[in-house]
Amino acid sequence: MKSSGKAALEDIFGPVISSYSRVQAVEDGVLIDVTSMAREAGFKWPAALTHAAWCECVAWTEQDSRRQVHQDESGRLWDVLFMASYAIRTTTDSGDRLRFSLYRVPKDGHSAEAEEVTLKLMVGPGDVGEPVITIMLPNED
Repeated sequence: MKSSGKAALEDIFGPVISSYSRVQAVEDGVLIDVTSMAREAGFKWPAALTHAAWCECVAWTEQDSRRQVHQDESGRLWDVLFMASYAIRTTTDSGDRLRFSLYRVPKDGHSAEAEEVTLKLMVGPGDVGEPVITIMLPNED
């Protein structure tokens, strides 16, 4: 008798001990769902940023604007998504990962000039196998 793929995997590796869904990651703040603005930037699939990528490239408060230069999170998020969308449209590579760069003012309490930063975009399966996009720092998986 032929066993299902799931049963065969459980025969080899044993039962799943724990799983962590994308929905749970969004609820916990590990991922920040940016699908609404991503659609405006041309994305066809749901998109999220990791918390670390959000803190590095998007997070900005009124206090940051008073200390450094006036910006807002919406504009900073748009920059990330626009450059990711541009990278997708112009790449000649195929695959599920893409590095792209953008300029952003670092959130350091004193900088007023933008600096280049590289991010990584990955396409992978969502909780039910649908394609989803995750934007992260280059050292994240």
